[in-house]
Amino acid sequence: MFSISFDFDSIEWYIWVLIGIFLFSFVIQLFYYLYYYSGVLSLKKKVIKSDVPYLTNYPAISVIICARNESENLIENLPYILNQKYPNFEVIVVNDGSSDESETVLTGFEKQYPQLYHTYVPSDAQVMSPKKLALTVGIKAAKNELLLFTDADCRPISEYWIKNMARNFTPNKDFVLGYGAYEQKKGLLSHLISYDTFFIALQYMGFAYREKPYMGVGRNMAYRKQVFFDMKGFASMLHLQSGDDDLFVNKAAKKTNTRIEINPDSVTTSYMKPTFKDWYIQKERHLSTSAYYKGGSKQIIGAEVFSRGLFYLSLLGLILFSPLLIMCGAFAIFLGRYVTQALIINLSAKHFRERRFYLSILVFDIMLPLVSLYILSDNKMKRKTKYKWK
Repeated sequence: MFSISFDFDSIEWYIWVLIGIFLFSFVIQLFYYLYYYSGVLSLKKKVIKSDVPYLTNYPAISVIICARNESENLIENLPYILNQKYPNFEVIVVNDGSSDESETVLTGFEKQYPQLYHTYVPSDAQVMSPKKLALTVGIKAAKNELLLFTDADCRPISEYWIKNMARNFTPNKDFVLGYGAYEQKKGLLSHLISYDTFFIALQYMGFAYREKPYMGVGRNMAYRKQVFFDMKGFASMLHLQSGDDDLFVNKAAKKTNTRIEINPDSVTTSYMKPTFKDWYIQKERHLSTSAYYKGGSKQIIGAEVFSRGLFYLSLLGLILFSPLLIMCGAFAIFLGRYVTQALIINLSAKHFRERRFYLSILVFDIMLPLVSLYILSDNKMKRKTKYKWK
C-alpha cells in the first residue's frame, strides 16, 4: 500500500511562523469576502423574499449635476435623466464656468423640459474646490429635500433610475449609495478599470450593508438636504480639492441612516478614461481624500489590504522554503480563497450585468493595492498637489 510519511519535527521554526501567518491571513480574507463583500448578494436574497421595506409613494426629488465644459456630454446624457419615469422630480444643472456651448445647450433643453433648471458659477470664482462650490449652488437651488447626484458624463441605464434610488428614503434613512459603472470595452486597461471600479463598489456597498458606511461615489448617490446643512455643507473639507462625495459620506453617514440600492435599473454608466495615465490621475485624485477618513474606516479597509499582503507574502515563503506536502496544502488553501473570491465577485457582477473576471482577479488582486500604496506614499510627499475635478 502506498503511504506518505511526514516528520513534523523536521520542520524549521520559521516555516511554522509562515504557516501561522498564512492561515491567520486566510481566515481574515475569508471573513471579509463572506461577510462584507457578499453584501450585494445578501441584500438580493432579502429583496427576493420581500424582507426589505421600500417607499411605495413617489417623494419629490431633485437631481443635481455639475458641468464644466460638458456640452457634448450634456447633449448625449441629459435626455436619459430628463425622460425618467418618475412623477415628481426636477433636474438642476450647475454650469461651472464653462467656456464651451454648455449655456446654449442648457437653454435649449429648458425650453423643451419644464422640470429642468440651470444656474451657474462665474468662471472667475477663485476657490480651492470648484466642484464643492458648484454643488453648494445646486443644493441651495433645489426645491426638494431629497437630492440625487450624478455627473454630466454619466447617464442612467434605465428610465427607472430615480424611482429605484428614491424608494430607499424610508424614515431615518439619509443616504442612498448606488453603483456607478463604466462602459465595457475591449483591452487590458478597460478590464483593469472595470475591476477596480466594481471591487470598490463591492467594498463600500458591502460595508454600508453591514452598517459600516465609509464612502460613496458622486456618479450615483443621494442624501437629504438637511444632512448637508447639518454638516455645514463642505465647510470641514474646503481645503481639499476632492471629497465632495466619499469624504462627505464618511463624515455624515452612520450605521443606521444609510442604505444601498442594488437593482440593476439603478446603475449609472459613463465612459472610462482612455489611457493608463488618465486613469492613474483620476485614482490619485480619489485617493487624495482617504487620509482624511475617520479612523475606524481606515482601520477596517486597511485590515483587509494588510491581510491580503500577508496572505500572498506568506504563500510565496511557503512555496520557496517549505516541504512539498506543506506547499501543496498551502496551494489548496489559496485555491479555496480564489474560488470563494471569484464566486462572490462574479455572481455580484452578473447581478449588475457587469463583465466577469476570472484569472484577471489574481493579477488585479495584487496589482491594485500596490498602485494605491504607491499613490498614497507619493501623496504624502506632495500633500499640496492641486487636483482639478474637470
